[in-house]
Amino acid sequence: VQLQASGGGLVQAGDSLRLSCAASGRAFSSTVMGWFRQAPGKEREFVAGITRNGDQTDYGDSVKGRFTISRNNAKNTMSLEMNSLKPEDTAVYYCAARPTYSTAIYRSSRQYENWGQGTQVTVSS
Repeated sequence: VQLQASGGGLVQAGDSLRLSCAASGRAFSSTVMGWFRQAPGKEREFVAGITRNGDQTDYGDSVKGRFTISRNNAKNTMSLEMNSLKPEDTAVYYCAARPTYSTAIYRSSRQYENWGQGTQVTVSS
């Protein structure tokens, strides 16, 4: 699976932003998808994950209640709706995929095989 993330930008605290991830290659509906982020000097952090058919989602504690992950298997896309953004949300955001027959959502970056190039999100105070 090849991934292309987009939608990042510079916003103010409290604003909203929507990230998109376009996938190509093998069957998108057979992949567990996730969003991760990495701020300068910090480890890559799990943001959100979604099962193959989109029936289950999982979120990192710092974004729970503010971010929403979704996917459209017919269009081979995944999105991350980010609301009430905070300066601490500033990071490079990556989409990731793992082909699997499992119904699990993976929270570790080591469990994902394919990565997009990242899109910068900057939230000013």
